[in-house]
Amino acid sequence: MEHYRANESNDAKAAVRRLSMLNEVRTVLRGAAVEYRVSSRSLSSRRRFPKAAGASTLALASAPALAETIIKSLRASDFVTLMKPRVMLLAVFTALVGLIIAPGDLDPLVGSVAVLAIAAGAGAAGVLNMWYDADIDSVMARTAMRPIPRGKVSRVEALVFGVVLAGSAVAVLALAVNVKAAGLLACAILFYIVVYTIWLKRHTPQNIVIGGAAGALPPVIGWAAATGEIGLEPLILFLIIFLWTPPHFWALSLNRTDEYARAGVPMLPVVAGRAATTRQILIYSALLVPSSVLPWALGFAGTIYGVTALICGAILIVLARQLIRSSEADRGAAHRLFAFSILYLFVLFAALLASHGSNGSNLWSSPFSVGGTSTAAGTAQAESRAGPLRTAQF
Repeated sequence: MEHYRANESNDAKAAVRRLSMLNEVRTVLRGAAVEYRVSSRSLSSRRRFPKAAGASTLALASAPALAETIIKSLRASDFVTLMKPRVMLLAVFTALVGLIIAPGDLDPLVGSVAVLAIAAGAGAAGVLNMWYDADIDSVMARTAMRPIPRGKVSRVEALVFGVVLAGSAVAVLALAVNVKAAGLLACAILFYIVVYTIWLKRHTPQNIVIGGAAGALPPVIGWAAATGEIGLEPLILFLIIFLWTPPHFWALSLNRTDEYARAGVPMLPVVAGRAATTRQILIYSALLVPSSVLPWALGFAGTIYGVTALICGAILIVLARQLIRSSEADRGAAHRLFAFSILYLFVLFAALLASHGSNGSNLWSSPFSVGGTSTAAGTAQAESRAGPLRTAQF
């Protein structure tokens, strides 16, 4: 009996093992069938659509390279952001105007190199500004998303990039154009970084007033690139931008007072308050209007420019008076003045170009011009307008 039970138990175990083996075989066969169907469909697809299959294989193979390209392009965009493209655009535009309206003929290739060098110099100043101000940028909402606070670019990378870009810009301008223009570009970069960014910005509410000299130099650099000299005309353009800078930046800082205070930057609204700042904005706007008319009044520009300067100046004064009468809770008045101030400078210099073109290339070849490039017709025209004034040379 016990022997029978043992045999029965052995038979049961053997049956279980056979059943398990059959299940394993069934699983293997089922997997093989699935693989066969998949491979058959893939082969059929390749036969019917060989190009699509090849493209898929190529896409898979190139995925790592594509990812690397995307990463590199994102890094490149971060470095471009460091150059402050919008600020750079305004500087390049005013430099271009100074270059075009200067007397004499400039080779287009040399002019293009000059504009690119000035653009690189302006971008380098922006990079070095962000390098030094990274600690301030990280605590201000307006600047917290810049590449260095976000960790996209290190401070060392920014410093190296800015120094190399600045040095290259000055060297190219000196070798391809002239040393005087290159020297002015170097002075503008150093003034913006050393005098404004490192010294003035964190120590005096007059930081924007004095530091604005760096941003006012581009038309002088453009003029010097074309003539090799500095005349009265570009100095008047310098004066216009110099007086434009405080209303422009103070209007911006009025709506960012808390941020500047938290960052420890003594902007005028932080130190003197809203009322004093709005009064200063009106004063500088009032000084800017007659200064902006000087090119027309002294015969440097035509009627198009004169009318444009008067209209834009009147609008600026109206906006400045509205700002004085606005309440502290009204952020719109400061924003409107800030936005218009950008348009103001673009329109003013565009009108200068339009006036220059409509009056012919000799309009600026006046007794104010330097380098002996004046034509007889241009000289006679300027003398009839400007009288006995003569060139200021440096």
